[in-house]
Amino acid sequence: MNIGDVSRQSGVPPKTIRYYEEIGLIRPNRSENGYRAFTENHVHKLAFLGRARALGFTIEDCRTLLALYEDENRESVQVKTVAEDHLRQIEEKIEKLQSMRTTLTELVEKCAGDHRPDCPILADLSPVRMSE
Repeated sequence: MNIGDVSRQSGVPPKTIRYYEEIGLIRPNRSENGYRAFTENHVHKLAFLGRARALGFTIEDCRTLLALYEDENRESVQVKTVAEDHLRQIEEKIEKLQSMRTTLTELVEKCAGDHRPDCPILADLSPVRMSE
């Protein structure tokens, strides 16, 4: 199977497939003429990686998860630990975003949005008062 075929079947763009090969996440076979030759197993791994990336796992997390996926002697606690760590990071990002939303909402509400030059949004962003 060539890169176009595996891309269509896995849903992963060819550029990403080449990148995954470059960083060692996947290792396609090479034909005598040097072309990549993919198998169904590559399609499954790439689909797995695509789903993991869609859930926001880092490349290193994907490397770990893929190794666990391929390890028949793995313990599910290993997988759960990676997922729990990622979930914690997502929850921290959500908290930060909610705080940003609250602050920005308050600033937008305080700004008259008219023709006057004073603006509480700019005042909040500035570490020092701007001279008039």
